[in-house]
Amino acid sequence: MPRTPNITLAIIAINIVVFIAWYTLPMRTMFEHFLVSLAHLQAGHYWVLITSVFSHNMLLHIAINMFVLWSFGGVLENLLGGKRFLGFYLTAGIVASVSHVVTSTWLLGRPPDSAALGASGAVAGLLLLFSLMFPRHRILIFGVLPAPAMVAALAFIGIDLWGLFAQFEGGGLPIGHGAHLGGALTGIVYYFMLRSRAR
Repeated sequence: MPRTPNITLAIIAINIVVFIAWYTLPMRTMFEHFLVSLAHLQAGHYWVLITSVFSHNMLLHIAINMFVLWSFGGVLENLLGGKRFLGFYLTAGIVASVSHVVTSTWLLGRPPDSAALGASGAVAGLLLLFSLMFPRHRILIFGVLPAPAMVAALAFIGIDLWGLFAQFEGGGLPIGHGAHLGGALTGIVYYFMLRSRAR
């Protein structure tokens, strides 16, 4: 029988607490400790590589990320076990944070204080890992369009690559495509690590 996904529930709870903190604690505290940027890392605030992954200040942003986390996190937690699932999630989040800094600073040429927040990168890692493990499982894109998981994952990557290219050309939306792609890459790498261990 599937176990209660306690780690997934705990991650969601922490995200909700930090979301509330954005509206209750001093804004300076949140800016200094829950946003990731090159400037923060240069200042020695290395913890933002993790804290930013649990940080949202817009209701739609946290709602989408927590919905996707709940949809795939529980399944993967039961398959991997709590400790390995948590390790993977945090790794995907850290890689996503680093990817944002690298992409923003050295690819897009933005100033060092260009910051990001959100679980999107870590969630992208979950989506890719799930899709590689269950490529034919049907999921709902944007909660509406049914498609095989692998098709949805490839569409997700394609949208982020397109968005990143648009930003490189000076357009695009204010979305952390680099973070998404970093998290997705973590999911791909982790999947093949699992396969190699199973042989």
